[in-house]
Amino acid sequence: MNLKNIYWAFQEVIPSKICDEIIKYYHLKKDRQKLGIVGGTPKDLNKQELAKLKKTRNSNIIWTDDSWIARCVLPYIKIANQSAGWNFQLNGAENFQLTKYSTGGHYDWHCDSWDSAYTEGDYAGNVRKLSMTLSLTDKKEYEGGELLFSYGNDNLKQKRKIITCSEVFPKGSLVVFPSFLWHKVQPVTRGTRYSLVIWNLGNPFL
Repeated sequence: MNLKNIYWAFQEVIPSKICDEIIKYYHLKKDRQKLGIVGGTPKDLNKQELAKLKKTRNSNIIWTDDSWIARCVLPYIKIANQSAGWNFQLNGAENFQLTKYSTGGHYDWHCDSWDSAYTEGDYAGNVRKLSMTLSLTDKKEYEGGELLFSYGNDNLKQKRKIITCSEVFPKGSLVVFPSFLWHKVQPVTRGTRYSLVIWNLGNPFL
């Protein structure tokens, strides 16, 4: 699918105080949830399997569906869907993911959507259509940790383009993008990067 806009960003739209409250919420909740590289990392992984996993993704996460967070950020997804010209049909959102990238933390190239819809649970019949990332910390507080996108047309002979989403460097900035877009988080080399991630769901694309 070729897109006129591969993402839509909003700079410093969430107040710094709210970002700080979300980070505090992360620390309050982290002791009540299974916390691991991907949130409740399976305990049956051996050292080699764990090392392999950390090469792909190294972060700590918790899950939440608190309504006060939803009220702050969900309206921007709707605005982006219209402003970017995607106009995807949407049914709602999954639980939100709060992510902490400490020094060495990263997430290699991936896309958030799959080839088929959820088959069970609350999300059955839906696919991820739009992803959102909110920066809870300012880029001055850490080094590395940049959000990169990979995009291009469907011509396999044309080299794909890599772009850094610098619009989300300021604290309180967020970006919305199609969940099938490939992206990564560069390794954090100093400090800590906190983010909030949300996936909006809808009927499968025809």
